[in-house]
Amino acid sequence: MQFGLIGKSLKHSFSKTYFEKKFKTLGLENYAYENFELETISDVKKLISETPDLKGFNVTIPYKETIMPFLDNLSEEAKSIGAVNCVLISNKKRIGYNTDVYGFSQSIKPFLDNNHQRALILGTGGASKAVAYALQKTGVEVYFVTSSQTKKTSNTFFYSEINDVVMNAFKLIVNTTPLGMFPNVDDAPNLPYRLFTPQHLAYDLIYNPDQTLFLKQAKERGAITVNGLSMLQLQAEKSWEIWNAK
Repeated sequence: MQFGLIGKSLKHSFSKTYFEKKFKTLGLENYAYENFELETISDVKKLISETPDLKGFNVTIPYKETIMPFLDNLSEEAKSIGAVNCVLISNKKRIGYNTDVYGFSQSIKPFLDNNHQRALILGTGGASKAVAYALQKTGVEVYFVTSSQTKKTSNTFFYSEINDVVMNAFKLIVNTTPLGMFPNVDDAPNLPYRLFTPQHLAYDLIYNPDQTLFLKQAKERGAITVNGLSMLQLQAEKSWEIWNAK
């Protein structure tokens, strides 16, 4: 039985190793999980037609939004979020889900307190939508931060607008961009890190390295920091649950 991950560049992906270990632990000898690097999202049609035993796959950067037109159905959650990171193939139908929202919700829950009523989400891609959805469901007010003129809306800041007033008002900051991901470990979102405090919670969806420059600089000012490994494990388990639902 075949599963996998689609994305643009998957050399340092967590999923393949995670699922291969899982299959071995469960004694599932005829199960395989492969990385499928696609040059464009339209290549997914060829992948599915040429892999008849493909039962499901995960979706990562940059295809979490653009995969949607290639699916037959969406879960209500995926529809609301506007992004998909898990696809089930059943009876030749492709059904999209979002397990990022579950992974993020469960992993951040132990760290939230009364300081974290307002969140800044760095980035506006597919992962940011799942994070925003999860936070809004718990009553957290959400604003985005972008460097793109075309993404500017009433609840969006440019990086240049993040000053002491904004940092004081938003004590939860979540990085959903790939800035700082291995091998580009010297990159970090352009924030005034001197304004982080012990009341701040800095969460990075990146898990490699385990402490990005974003987290390191926030931690140096006393902020609580969390990386994306727990979220990734939780969303992977939720994907597995979807693929095996009877």
